Amino acid sequence: MSQTKIHKALSGPTLESLGPVTAEEAQLLERLDLARLPRHVAVIMDGNGRWAQKRHLPRVAGHRSGTQTARTTIETCARLKIDALTLYAFSVENWRRPKTEIDFLMQLLREYLKKEMPLLQKNEIRMRFLGRLEELPAGVQRDVREAMDKTAGNTGMVLCVALNYGGRAEIVDAMNAILGEHQGNGASSRITEEQLARHLYTEGLPDPDLLIRTSGEMRVSNFLLWQIAYAEIFVTDTLWPDFNRARLLEALVEFQKRERRYGGIREDRPTTEKPARVAGE
Repeated sequence: MSQTKIHKALSGPTLESLGPVTAEEAQLLERLDLARLPRHVAVIMDGNGRWAQKRHLPRVAGHRSGTQTARTTIETCARLKIDALTLYAFSVENWRRPKTEIDFLMQLLREYLKKEMPLLQKNEIRMRFLGRLEELPAGVQRDVREAMDKTAGNTGMVLCVALNYGGRAEIVDAMNAILGEHQGNGASSRITEEQLARHLYTEGLPDPDLLIRTSGEMRVSNFLLWQIAYAEIFVTDTLWPDFNRARLLEALVEFQKRERRYGGIREDRPTTEKPARVAGE
């Protein structure tokens, strides 16, 4: 075995790293191949408001409960040694919500960053924030920069929080950055996919292999539009505050059932068999 493979085997995830598990989690883990986990998981955390409404609670109670789910998801992904996790926390469209709810969400984020810093450091998690951060309140900007600085030296999973984020806005920002470079150095106006990818907020990260959406909504909501071109999509009716570790493991098990062909066909498919239609045909 090569040194690279030995290192990978020794540093890979183990069941023991997850700690105590429930009976349901144990059954799911038996079906999960820890050597074939997605490199990057993206999550649209939806359903906080409906969760609270079902319990006759204010919407903010759903948001606060959702932070516990985020904690479980982050820690589980880190212990499984997934390379990157991106959570959709606040979109550019969310500014349309009532000011009281927006103020609560911003304060909740600031509280969360301070409270969870020991967990992030313990699990060697490095934080990144995706979005138009310069449009956020000054206090939020300060805490975001501080969180990134404190975790910059960590070597484990990259945790990306999409904050004041929009997929279309990200592509526009990338294009403007490229145009600015071209005007400055007189380079060709032809833009390649690789060049655009280098200017996205996620520069340097692998594209998501798995996109999870809670609450049963069948849309991507302007999230990572460029990056999820070939992501497997897992939609669950579970509302975000109820999305526990078993539901995350269920999504990972489902991911491993998918045949990922990236627009091609399997090489071992019989030549007499009519290939299935693929996107673009």
